[in-house]
Amino acid sequence: MLSFTAALAQGNKAEKSAIEKLLNQAVGEFNDAKYDKALEFSKQALIKSFSINDNSYIAQSYNTIGVVYNECSESAKAVEFYDKALFFAKKVNNAKLYNWIYGNLGSVYYFNQIDVNKGIDYYNKALYYAEKIKDTTQIEFTKINLASAYFSINKFDEGNQQISDIKERILEKGSDDAKMSMYLLLGIYDTHNNQKKRAEQYYATAQKIAIKNEFHSFLINIYENLVRHHNHYKEKSKAEIYRKKLDSLSSVVYSKDKMDNIKKTATQIELDEYKIQLDKIEKVNQKHQKSIKESKLIVILFIVILIVLLLLLLTLYKNVKLREQANFELTQANEALKEAKEKAEEASQLKSQFVSTITHELRTPLYGVIGITNIILDEHKELGNSPHLKSLKFSAKYLLSLVNDILQINKIEEKRIVLESLIFNLTDEITTIKNSVEYIADKNNDKLSVEIDTAIPEFLIGDKLRLSQIIMNLVSNALKFTKNGEVTITADLKKVEGKTYFIEFKIKDTGIGIAKEDQEKIFDKFVQIERKEEDYQGTGLGLAIVSRLIELFGSKIHLESEENVGTTFTFTIGFEYDEERSREIINNIEVDLSSSYLYNILVVEDNKINQMVTKKIIQNSNMSCTIVDDGYAALVALDREAFDLVLMDINMPLINGFDTTRKIREKGFKVPIIALTAFDKQEVMEEALAVGMNDIMVKPFEPAKLYQVISNQVKKKENAG
Repeated sequence: MLSFTAALAQGNKAEKSAIEKLLNQAVGEFNDAKYDKALEFSKQALIKSFSINDNSYIAQSYNTIGVVYNECSESAKAVEFYDKALFFAKKVNNAKLYNWIYGNLGSVYYFNQIDVNKGIDYYNKALYYAEKIKDTTQIEFTKINLASAYFSINKFDEGNQQISDIKERILEKGSDDAKMSMYLLLGIYDTHNNQKKRAEQYYATAQKIAIKNEFHSFLINIYENLVRHHNHYKEKSKAEIYRKKLDSLSSVVYSKDKMDNIKKTATQIELDEYKIQLDKIEKVNQKHQKSIKESKLIVILFIVILIVLLLLLLTLYKNVKLREQANFELTQANEALKEAKEKAEEASQLKSQFVSTITHELRTPLYGVIGITNIILDEHKELGNSPHLKSLKFSAKYLLSLVNDILQINKIEEKRIVLESLIFNLTDEITTIKNSVEYIADKNNDKLSVEIDTAIPEFLIGDKLRLSQIIMNLVSNALKFTKNGEVTITADLKKVEGKTYFIEFKIKDTGIGIAKEDQEKIFDKFVQIERKEEDYQGTGLGLAIVSRLIELFGSKIHLESEENVGTTFTFTIGFEYDEERSREIINNIEVDLSSSYLYNILVVEDNKINQMVTKKIIQNSNMSCTIVDDGYAALVALDREAFDLVLMDINMPLINGFDTTRKIREKGFKVPIIALTAFDKQEVMEEALAVGMNDIMVKPFEPAKLYQVISNQVKKKENAG
């Protein structure tokens, strides 16, 4: 939302009337997306403003020129002209001018993604002057811009605060462009909050207003957000439709001819500015000649000034030519960068597909290895202390951990991890971690201690799984590089803001430490620092995952280390404390009160080894099962026999698990279906729920977890039926 010009100055009515007409014509041409013509009218207004030496109109003309350049993505030029506008605005000290120019400076830095936070600072200055003169319209436009800027850096709560008190008034009585901007913001906010249907209604309303009023530049913005919206929901075909609309409209609005005319006009404006200054100097010299005709010194100075100005004009001309050449080279470089970007995006997509495929193909045999190892240990108690079996189980779990680490770092980089809000007890979580790594401490003769601030509330709300993963990685890493020493886990309450409690975590050890030259790179992927004494195994992913997970919490990790003295990792995370909400979450937690119900399970699985492992897990849980090799056999089995639940593999020959489930639901069977898959849960969740599956279990899994999920699903069906 850019701020244009209205009449501010008084006096010289004829000249100022002409300037106002030119500025209004510039605004009209801008609204029709005729940017070259808008720039031409603005230039004429600037020349006339200089001719009557009116600082207010000079500032307004420069401001309008800056608006045109900003719309055409010439951000450096836009800032240059806004700065000139600000220089002349300060000479008249007009609050309305300050409001316009600061608002437009904010738009340059925000819309062109140069420095969004700097853009927000300028918007706040603009808001100050709008409130000072009590201009309701400018207050609303500035708050709309602030909300849009906050949304762009994922500060949706701050953005929503800006528009919460003006939303109703704008939607009822606001101008069409204000209503359109508000509907667009509401659509972006609902997309973020996964209110898909309502978001699309808001986008449609904004689009209707833009088309009705021929707001072409705003329509481009709406199409951009619709592309992001449909990509967010993985609706590729719909996203492509709006991408084509966006490209088509952009090619018209920002045509090459218009851009060329703008560049020519820009050069002419700069030349006109020098000519205006030259005319002023000539007038001054003429006055001096009349009063001091005999003064040769004045004549000489006048000639020198003219020569200097001519040299400046020549230099300017050369600079213009050099700039045209630079622009041509820049255009070619941009084309190359665009091609490189497309190749990078294609490579990124191929990488994601590869990671997904390789993790699936590794998890499937690992499910068999871990499962068969457990079966052997279960059936042959005498092998419980066998070093070979222990090594086999350790190696399988180590490989599984590596696969999960690679998958997680890939999901973090693609921004596919969303933090959850769960109730948890911090002391319990840290105690569980302590107990889990106690064997490493015993092995290295380390003392492991925990210090938790008693001021921290008993129950907090946040993503406890990610927090536990961060602390587990740091503590196990500290123990691995500490022998005959001490590792301390500390949690201190640092500050409270509203319902948010900011807790500082410290993981301190007295181990071998990290050399200064290595401290910067230990958070990079697949980096292992060379050690002189021993070979420390690891994937080199642990600290990379820790760093990125902490960034998801909106924080940063800090490192202090000295060789042979020890290392301290510090980070601060804010968690919510809400007694009423905590009580509500606790009351909604499902409690497994199952005892020993005998369930009849149908297992649909084509892999013989996995059949054996799954069957053993089910039988050990006091349940019976029938195993079939494919989806068609599953349909026959369901016709012949009643089952309490179906465990459905997804990746099968003949007919996959999704199509099998769809056919089961079409035939009217209400039996709960749980997908058993080696794919990542988020990759298949949407399709699984769409075809009628009730839940997903990722292989390998803990037998107790499987029984809990089976029991919950059977009881849900019984309660519903």
